[in-house]
Amino acid sequence: MIQLYTWGTPNGKKVSIMLEELELSYEVHPVNLTQRDQFKPEYLAINPNNKIPAIIDDDGPGGKPFTLFESGAILMYLAERSRMLWPTDMRQRYMVIQWLMFQMGGVGPMFGQANYFHRLEEKVPYAIARFHNEARRLYGVLNNQLGRQEYLAGEYSIADIATYPWVWRHEMHQVKLEEYPNVKRWYDRISRRPAVQRGMEIPKR
Repeated sequence: MIQLYTWGTPNGKKVSIMLEELELSYEVHPVNLTQRDQFKPEYLAINPNNKIPAIIDDDGPGGKPFTLFESGAILMYLAERSRMLWPTDMRQRYMVIQWLMFQMGGVGPMFGQANYFHRLEEKVPYAIARFHNEARRLYGVLNNQLGRQEYLAGEYSIADIATYPWVWRHEMHQVKLEEYPNVKRWYDRISRRPAVQRGMEIPKR
């Protein structure tokens, strides 16, 4: 059984989608960020970086419980554990890792900042412009890649699972998907996946 510690953010939804796609048994432990649950000692014992998500695999490597944080690492672990959404061919596997790192290092941080500065009551025009323009640039990179193939690394993979919940928030980035038709086509296709629909509902409130 997987113990999932999460909240309703894009990073949290990555892992619930992944667990649903893999059809693994898991229990949800909401970490309410608005109530600062992430700073409670019992959660810091699981994730010392006070972020979500985190997991505990009760039947981890060697049959012992295994605790893991950082959403990208969790996706890689679950993919390798289940041997699904994780290519065996080395070249293809690193294409998946490449686009996963693109999400972790670019899409997540930049989309998050674009959202933050758009919502900030005290407007900072330079920051709004900087992160909005960078978000649009990254949408353009995604659009170009998805114009060449159906999914980011060829076949549906953890790279798509990692990126989808961030694009789900496109309205918060002040971005219209119609301006990026390949991203919209990809987004709509993934939105129809039953496992994605279930995973996006986690945690239930």
